[in-house]
Amino acid sequence: MTRLTHLDDAGAAHMVDVGAKQPTAREAIATGRITMTLEALTAIRDGAATKGDVVAVARIAGIMAAKRTSELIPLCHPLPLSRVAVDLAFDKTGIVATATAKTDGKTGVEMEALTAVSVTLLTIYDMAKAIDKAMVISEVRLLAKSGGKSGDWTAPAS
Repeated sequence: MTRLTHLDDAGAAHMVDVGAKQPTAREAIATGRITMTLEALTAIRDGAATKGDVVAVARIAGIMAAKRTSELIPLCHPLPLSRVAVDLAFDKTGIVATATAKTDGKTGVEMEALTAVSVTLLTIYDMAKAIDKAMVISEVRLLAKSGGKSGDWTAPAS
């Protein structure tokens, strides 16, 4: 069985010591979606939401969130991110957010990519909730990661 690295031998939570690890190029890609009414989707796509440019604000919120992940997730290390990108794609029922995070470091950037996606989707909800309070955020997950001791990983097709 795989041992959880954030638990010590006594079962207490702790921050993993990455001091002896060598820095490597690391990348993680995460995704998630928000579904909504056609009215809300149209307002966001057309830039007609009363709170302003939902897409631009959500993208910036996601990037900012990735940079603050270690302040939000207790056992995450602060990382010098070299890139964070958030892409938004519209479909018939909602918006899919995809975030990419990169660093040259001693630990991975999966949490940064997942945090970026989550906050991006929450920002969309916040900015459009006056139109549709029943929006649903779902399918937040890691798509791929590369670098580090465990190497590359890609999510199985869903």
